Amino acid sequence: MLSGQKLPGYRFPLAVIGYAVWLYHRFTLSYRDVEELLLERGICVTRDSIRSWCIKFSDPLAQNLRHREPRRGSRWHLDEMRVEVGGITHWLWRAVNEHGVVLDVFLQRRRDTETAKAFFLRLLGEHDVPAIIHTDKLWSYGAAPRTLPVLHSVEHVQVVSTARCNNLVEQSHRPTRRQERQQRGFRSRHRAQGFLDLHARITNLHHSARCTVPAHHRRHHQQRAFALWRDVVKQVA
Repeated sequence: MLSGQKLPGYRFPLAVIGYAVWLYHRFTLSYRDVEELLLERGICVTRDSIRSWCIKFSDPLAQNLRHREPRRGSRWHLDEMRVEVGGITHWLWRAVNEHGVVLDVFLQRRRDTETAKAFFLRLLGEHDVPAIIHTDKLWSYGAAPRTLPVLHSVEHVQVVSTARCNNLVEQSHRPTRRQERQQRGFRSRHRAQGFLDLHARITNLHHSARCTVPAHHRRHHQQRAFALWRDVVKQVA
């Protein structure tokens, strides 16, 4: 059984809580699936407890991972996808770099110029000014950078959403769709944003290498990711 430091008011140690949260966000699993996987390891916990852990610890874990990510990449690929939250249409804005690493996700009710501007400001607050920005032909993507002087000199390429140069961000939407189907839709905007933040950071943590990389290099990368996650979990104490 996993053991380690305990938080006040919690029956299980941080290692168990962190493992449950990691399972839920790393793979397309339900709370009941995670409950069963833990039970197989001798850990008897209800899915309601797992759900409460995911809600409580998603934000601090996501922020800790975010601060540990290097500021990498000089190209931004931006796109938005439609999602249903509590039966209401929302738009999930996503930005990835040229390596397919998620820079940020931003869940909003609209996809107008003000929302696009807010998303650019979020990105600029965490990352260096890019050399080039790739977007689809949504009008807001063209209007928003004109209101931000820091982006005036940045090359902006607008293409149809299916174009090859913007395929990285299109592919990055797929895990979100799988999770949306698994959860039978998101029910709360705040909860959905918290889940998607941590989901993106864990995806980055385990960002898969190209298939041409030797297996022992991939295993080494995964071992480093496991060690970093354990360290991040300890920081929430």
